[in-house]
Amino acid sequence: MEQDLDDFFTDASHLEDEQGRPIASSAPPLPPKSRRDMRRKRVSVHRKRLIAGLIILLVVALIGGGGWFVANKLSGMASIVTATKSVAEDYTGSGEGEVDFTVETGQSADKIADNLVKADIVKSAAAFTQAVAASGVQDQLFPGVFELKLHMKAADVVKILTDSSKAGGFLEVRSGDKLEDVITKAATLSGIKKSAFDDIVNAKGTGILPSEANGSFEGWLEPGSYNVKKQGSASDILKDLVNKRIAKLDSMNVPTGAERERILNVASIAEAEVNQQQYYSKVTRVIDNRIAKGMTLGMDTTVAYGAKVSASDLTNAQLSDTSNPYNTRVHTGLPPTPISNPGDNAIKAALNPEDGDWLYFVTVNLETGETKFTADASEFDTFVKEYKQWESSHGQE
Repeated sequence: MEQDLDDFFTDASHLEDEQGRPIASSAPPLPPKSRRDMRRKRVSVHRKRLIAGLIILLVVALIGGGGWFVANKLSGMASIVTATKSVAEDYTGSGEGEVDFTVETGQSADKIADNLVKADIVKSAAAFTQAVAASGVQDQLFPGVFELKLHMKAADVVKILTDSSKAGGFLEVRSGDKLEDVITKAATLSGIKKSAFDDIVNAKGTGILPSEANGSFEGWLEPGSYNVKKQGSASDILKDLVNKRIAKLDSMNVPTGAERERILNVASIAEAEVNQQQYYSKVTRVIDNRIAKGMTLGMDTTVAYGAKVSASDLTNAQLSDTSNPYNTRVHTGLPPTPISNPGDNAIKAALNPEDGDWLYFVTVNLETGETKFTADASEFDTFVKEYKQWESSHGQE
């Protein structure tokens, strides 16, 4: 009964008069027609409240779903913007004007990229590094001075920097190169007169060579790449090559003094006599064995060096020429100086000759470099015949 009275007074605020007009709250309510009407009114109110609640929940859900949809769209757009930004800024044309660009030995692609941007050759470092990555040429960027243009497409720059034929200004000293050949190339690439180099050589490298070199540059130039175009003089160039050679010999623990010169001498002969690294340590053993027995070395490469010809062009007169101090067919012991600038492998072989009693060796096949070693003179003659047969069959007589 108490609940019914509460419901009655709660519902009284929604009562209407006989014409359907709302009764003011200050006016006393009219009595309901019946309890059935009161219940019907109460159910109606609850239904309206339930519907209103459901509508509110639906609106919230729609708003939330719409927010998720918008957030997803915005996230997608952000991804597109990010992807767009990941495509580095790049020039599109073929470039304009001309500019010399230098790649130093050992420079990374990132460093080269930064320098290209500073020179206004490429638009962004990222454009260049992406082009390098796409081309798969990370380790094929050559040192040298390259002729490029301003405002070039990064991919076009990569094509040039990976083409060794377009690299200029860098001196490449290879293992086994002779002093005269190195100087000639250095003069051409640097623009410095060859006579300036010759004057230093003739002056026995004063102030440049170590005392154990005995005034000769042969053997004391370190193989590698050198930017001679940046050097100011012939003296600077030669000093750089010699200093790098000394540093390399120190790092390899090559003994100093007269022994260092001897090692270079032996190594230079080994590198000249055979064209396969696997034979270097055997050749150095032959040299040591023959010297120990008081035999002449009999190396045609040393004779050719002194005669300034190729070993294949030696004449009988040159082979028997006693006036040639490098003629190891007639003079015992090592030649006066190394006969080239040997590389690391030949130097290692001179430091650690392979164990063996060999006194002779013959390269029996010039194409494959196959070389045979022996301590027996008659077997040596057999090897010589084998070489002669190869020579005849290949039309090299």
